[in-house]
Amino acid sequence: MCGIAGRLNFRTGAPVDPGVLRGMGALLAHRGPDGEGLWCEGAVGLAHRRLAIIDLTDAARQPMVAEDPRVRVVLNGEIYNFRELRAELVARGQRFRTQSDTEVLLAAYAAHGVECLSRLRGMFAFALWDGGRRRLLLARDRTGKKPLYYRLDADGIAFASEPKAFLADPAFEARPDAAALSDYLTYHYVPAPGSAFAGVRRVPPAHFLVVEDGQLRLERYWRLRYEPKRWLSEDDAAAELLARLRDAVRCRLVADVPLGAFLSGGIDSSAVVALMAEAGAAPVRTFSIGFEEREYDELPYARLVARRYGTDHHEFVVRPEAVDLLPRLVWHYNEPYADSSAIATFRLAELTRRHVTVALSGDGGDESLAGYRRHLASRLAERAAALTRPVRRPLAALLDALPGSGRRMAYARRVLAGLGEPAARRHARWASHLDPALKRELTTEEFRRATGERDSLEHLAEAFRRAEGADLLDATLAIDVETYLPDDLLVKVDIATMAHGLEGRSPFLDHELMEFCASLPAGLKLRGRTTKYLLKRAVRALLPGPVIDRPKQGFGVPIDRWLRGELRAMAHDVLLDARTLQRGYFREPVVRRLLDEHARGVRGWHAELWSLLVLELWHRMFVDRRPEAGPPHVPAALRGAATVAP
Repeated sequence: MCGIAGRLNFRTGAPVDPGVLRGMGALLAHRGPDGEGLWCEGAVGLAHRRLAIIDLTDAARQPMVAEDPRVRVVLNGEIYNFRELRAELVARGQRFRTQSDTEVLLAAYAAHGVECLSRLRGMFAFALWDGGRRRLLLARDRTGKKPLYYRLDADGIAFASEPKAFLADPAFEARPDAAALSDYLTYHYVPAPGSAFAGVRRVPPAHFLVVEDGQLRLERYWRLRYEPKRWLSEDDAAAELLARLRDAVRCRLVADVPLGAFLSGGIDSSAVVALMAEAGAAPVRTFSIGFEEREYDELPYARLVARRYGTDHHEFVVRPEAVDLLPRLVWHYNEPYADSSAIATFRLAELTRRHVTVALSGDGGDESLAGYRRHLASRLAERAAALTRPVRRPLAALLDALPGSGRRMAYARRVLAGLGEPAARRHARWASHLDPALKRELTTEEFRRATGERDSLEHLAEAFRRAEGADLLDATLAIDVETYLPDDLLVKVDIATMAHGLEGRSPFLDHELMEFCASLPAGLKLRGRTTKYLLKRAVRALLPGPVIDRPKQGFGVPIDRWLRGELRAMAHDVLLDARTLQRGYFREPVVRRLLDEHARGVRGWHAELWSLLVLELWHRMFVDRRPEAGPPHVPAALRGAATVAP
């Protein structure tokens, strides 16, 4: 795990400023606290911040040069099959001077060119400069575990693991992208390939970007296929699923530093811990997060698994004072990001880093094996469409009139609003957090004009229409993998872990495992009302019954209660501040109403209020100019020490 940055002035040939490049690396120091590297030669430059995981020697430092001295690379992530690739390359006569996966990547490129991407099994974002071809190659892993941003300017292209690195360039003006902010309000994250910063974009997952001969070329090198299907017996399918998951866990245990696991108490992370315990002699180190509010607390289930496998178990309880993290969260997440579970994930990563440098997690199981409530709701909605149409409006009116502020009531309202919609629009509604009618009431005409009257639901709806596979569940899973997984969940974990110099690994995101799951018929994933049917069958002998059979709880935080308590005054003061209202985004009377109704428990507007609060703090931190802050737009707490988070 690392932070990478660089630029190529392919338009003008102007020399790269090493001071700017060094500043970009400094703003990524949290991603790589173990060292830094810089290389500049004329119009090209690469910067690297190192988190040492495999081959801790200085020989593995980056930017790393290939056997051909004209080729250099900076890599963020891990190539899990580097030993197998190394053996193949040695058989072809290749020599190696390190034990690192980065050198294997260089050799694989020398042997196969850009096609080497199809041979890599891992999570990665890298930038490779091929001086012989005058080619810059930017590439990102299949599911988007590792981020990679870029921007074009008059000189050429700059790139970095996080967009805040661009703040080191005095020529970069941090301006908001109105259309991206509109999408953010709907989804609570900014969908790829754009970003909240005007002119800044992301290399999409499973894509590479080549800059060569003055031209840019963006290509996709992998897509998850849901056809043809493999028709196995349930016993054979369960056995193969477990074997593939076991292999995915095994190859993620390679590290030259201490290693552990996030244990939520859900089936995915519990299965990972069980297989880690099976693979090793020493007790697995496990880390769990909990809450004082019982509705949100999963610690009892995590303890069942920890006791069964005798893990070295550590727990952390998140209390309302965790909201003091908010400025740090806004800084580290770079863009407006309103998934409030980031608070818990950030704290969990902080706790875990005190003990280990690598942590495995259960991320990705829901997207491959149908674990979300909306997967079941979507199937039921298709079957009951004719029945629900006559009663949908009266029932929606009744739910709207009922008091209630919990997340279950909010989810029920959102589900009901989507019934009767075409499948694509229904899925978009269920994956969003701001009702279109309320969004129109909340935002000003000025803001809507700036977005081009954007219908943000169409982002997911159109992606749904393009999804491969005739089966409704396959289409739903495909869209989760294409959008929600890389743009929300993986952003949350990458930022939270890398903020503390912790590497997160996700066995369920192994592309070979995902390909197997995609090839299975829908009935093995969603059986009746049972989500993740095949996984539950495959791991039943490994886990306590209550962990397998309990309803999915989801990883949430009690932000609804905090916004009535410890956060109430802050939300009121920030959202009704003249500075906020003068941006012209939101209508003051509607903001006041949401604050008042939430405070009195009339309605639960916590998701909406949290997103507004995060957006305003993002503006103040990254967009508003403050001369006293040192480098442009950087918080005063970072003045003279870009490696320290506020």
